[in-house]
Amino acid sequence: MDWNITYTWLAIALLLGLAELTSGALVLLALAVAAALTALLAWLGVSLAWQLLGLGVFAGLLLPLTIKVIRPWFSPHGVAYGTTGTGVEKGNEYHTLKRDFDGATGIKINGDFYRLRVAESNTTELSLNSRVVFQRFDGTTAIVTLASPQEQ
Repeated sequence: MDWNITYTWLAIALLLGLAELTSGALVLLALAVAAALTALLAWLGVSLAWQLLGLGVFAGLLLPLTIKVIRPWFSPHGVAYGTTGTGVEKGNEYHTLKRDFDGATGIKINGDFYRLRVAESNTTELSLNSRVVFQRFDGTTAIVTLASPQEQ
């Protein structure tokens, strides 16, 4: 068996596929599939310039498809990963929690606990299950307002 460019593309595809195991974002897997398809072009005898062009076209088609269509299948419904702190939570109502080890008051946003501070009074301690409305982040502190009584 002689080594040729087809095996090189397959090795690249294998390495990208293995690297995907560490990231879980499916981006490297899409690139691995693009490299495997490029190996098919090499096997058909296409020149290196056309193989590289093919890799670019395959990656250009597979990456958006993977990110927009396939990756959401692997995420829980209703959880917008990577959006915390961008403002998408503004105006959402939360119930306060007490952290076990230090009793700090906070709220959970997308599964993560954030200490809170009430915007009007700078209070950081509220009773358990108080209803608050998220406004913004100040560092890792959630700035909230108390939910109005008519909402309760």
